[in-house]
Amino acid sequence: MTTRLSARFAACAAEGRAALVTFVTAGDPDYATAEAILHALPGAGADVIELGVPFTDPMADGIPVQLAGQRALKSGQTLRRTLAMVRDFRKVDPSTPIVLMGYYNPVYVYGVEAFIADALAAGVDGLIMVDLPPEEDAELCTPALAAGLNFIRLATPTTDAARLPKVLQNTSGFVYYVSMTGITGGVIASYDAVGEAVSRIKAHTVLPVAVGFGVKTPEDAAAIARGADGVVVGSALVERVRLSLDADGKATARTVPAVTELVAALAAGVRTVKKAA
Repeated sequence: MTTRLSARFAACAAEGRAALVTFVTAGDPDYATAEAILHALPGAGADVIELGVPFTDPMADGIPVQLAGQRALKSGQTLRRTLAMVRDFRKVDPSTPIVLMGYYNPVYVYGVEAFIADALAAGVDGLIMVDLPPEEDAELCTPALAAGLNFIRLATPTTDAARLPKVLQNTSGFVYYVSMTGITGGVIASYDAVGEAVSRIKAHTVLPVAVGFGVKTPEDAAAIARGADGVVVGSALVERVRLSLDADGKATARTVPAVTELVAALAAGVRTVKKAA
């Protein structure tokens, strides 16, 4: 079945390039500004959007994303408001894939069945739940897949040959390869090692492989794009939000362009790497 995600990755591959996957936090620093950023991302060059669902205990996230979540929660962002944001986005953009990235607790509180139905109705394409391993697929992954939502799984440098088949078992949409051990926002130690890991994963799946964690600059994006089907950037974008705020932590006239200017530069970096279509 063709989905927005499969169509977008196929289109990027047909252009001979990797997809740019951008992460921003819903509600950061406030609903209106976050919505403006979301609407501006495709025009700036984002191929796929990961929309972070703020949570009080984001165990996999580094300081920039943690702070973004705190700003969003302080502004009143909820899972329900995040779905409303996607629903409004779909009124003007029917094609850019949106993946919700977060933690299971808000979904559990919302109610799995209701959440899946509302996410589909809003126009969500996929889910990344970083604290739900394959052993817990019955909680959310299996019903989400049955309903038509992609479920994107994370593979890491510690995902060995014995573990990889389990990770890939119910993965759909794309595989998210985490370029390093630890939390978001770190520094990639070896591009060669990342490329080797991507090749190893691709030997076991037909799904696109996108690489995230540690991608901060157009040069980083280009280096990752040489081997990966997608390049994920998050911490650098939410840090642009933080640096644009005034002394009271409020959005300024620079907040939206601060994000879109970096997205445009990253998109240009990705597009410098041409691959066989």
